Amino acid sequence: MTDWPDLSGRLVDGTHMLPVRVYYEDTDFTGVVYHANYLKFIERGRTDFLRLLGVHHSELADGKTGEALGFAVQSINVTYRRPARIDDVVEVRTATRSVTGARIVLDQRVFLGDTELVSADVTIVVITLDGRLRRLPDFMRSAFERSIL
Repeated sequence: MTDWPDLSGRLVDGTHMLPVRVYYEDTDFTGVVYHANYLKFIERGRTDFLRLLGVHHSELADGKTGEALGFAVQSINVTYRRPARIDDVVEVRTATRSVTGARIVLDQRVFLGDTELVSADVTIVVITLDGRLRRLPDFMRSAFERSIL
């Protein structure tokens, strides 16, 4: 059996990098990535960033770290600069900008080569499974603090 490449991307100096191929289903009738699909790309980047920091959605939801928890996007500010097209391989870069009691502010960008296509400032919060805000568990806070830009 052949070893698969690391599907979670890689961490380089605190920044997570995830390659994403643009498929037909990601594009609109003009052949460029539909704007809402960039949100899917950066969601994948956030999820794999968390995974490489040792924070797993399934373990949080199962309560393996104490109370059952999850993440919710509190705010997102997206700027679209240039389009990606079918068959492009873009790179989603995710880095921590700040960490407070229950909030994590992330800097997420999508590149094609050296060209920045999209930038997003994303604030995520930790919540209980019934939607109540919770402070970051210590292990999570320290994982994010180690990755601050």
